Amino acid sequence: MSKGAARGLLAIGVVLLVGLGIWWQSRPEPVPVTVADVARGVVERTVSNTRAGTVTACRRAKLSPSAGGQIAQLPIHEGDHVKQGQLLLALWNDDVVAELELARRESQAARATARAVCLNADEARRDAERQQTLFARKLVSEEIRDRARTQARSRAAECEASNMSARVREARVGVVQANLARTRLTAPFDGVVAEVTGELNEYVTPSPPGIPTPPAVDLIDTGCFYVDAPIDEVDAAGVAVGQPARITLDAFGKQAFAGKVRRIGNYVVDLEKQARTVSVEVEFTNGEDRPRLLAGYSADVDIILSSRQDVLRVPSQALLEGDKVYVFDSDQGRVARRDVKTGAANWQFTEVTDGLQAGDQVVTNPDADGLADGAPAKQVSEAQLQ
Repeated sequence: MSKGAARGLLAIGVVLLVGLGIWWQSRPEPVPVTVADVARGVVERTVSNTRAGTVTACRRAKLSPSAGGQIAQLPIHEGDHVKQGQLLLALWNDDVVAELELARRESQAARATARAVCLNADEARRDAERQQTLFARKLVSEEIRDRARTQARSRAAECEASNMSARVREARVGVVQANLARTRLTAPFDGVVAEVTGELNEYVTPSPPGIPTPPAVDLIDTGCFYVDAPIDEVDAAGVAVGQPARITLDAFGKQAFAGKVRRIGNYVVDLEKQARTVSVEVEFTNGEDRPRLLAGYSADVDIILSSRQDVLRVPSQALLEGDKVYVFDSDQGRVARRDVKTGAANWQFTEVTDGLQAGDQVVTNPDADGLADGAPAKQVSEAQLQ
């Protein structure tokens, strides 16, 4: 080979190397992607709340005595467990107690008087019967017989009047007992004392009309809880009482609690600058969960409208608008955009009826910068993307 030909070949080689270096430097960097395997599983069609719901006790009573006065007894503290009928608070009521004792004594006296009057009436009745017998034998005059009859009717009327007077006295006892009850606050159900407002010897007054005052005792029934959550009006039509649901609470992380729909609101709530919603109540169905709950926890609900078993599914976050996904080819290090057909879906998984097969890997961050059909890509973990 001549020196000129060798120099030509050398020049060509240098040009190729330079071109290869320029291409290498300017080649696109692989897009980091997270992927998930296409697999079979359960896909549920669900409805979720639009804003955080609230754990609410089925029964909660904010109690105050119906009368005003000075607190004389306060045998409870916040956090105490109380039974139905247990005394929570009592106002000073010595005067009413004394009045009740007086009313009871007067009632007893009236009842005793009525018994005495009725005994006399019974005697007068028997005497009238004897005079009637003697009159029939013509042993007494008609005047004596009539006088005995009149006496018997008079004594019977006195007996009836005495019994009525005794019943009035008994009713008076009931009135005083009602007045006494107004000074005592008792638990309407078993529960936990959430809050106590007031101290011994302090004065409490009933709320004036239209001016609410803090309750003396806030009592919560811990035997039953539900979540009150707002559902978008668009989704509310598919919700029915009795449908199963999952409940999650910020206080318990990702743990899910079993529940079911117990009530659906009768009207749409329209709040300014917020979507129109319907209030839905979801109760906890597992009794073992209740001791761990506190009224006021924030909660989210997923109401299960239907369930598809053993279907091909992908993470819902992998879907692009128009039912498209990026499929990652680990051998070539590239992604390919593919059209798919979908079925049931929720925020977590979407059923795929056509376009994918088990074992395919779909990209779960399809909005990554630079991602396009045929783009080079490399698989990374979610932690590496952070």
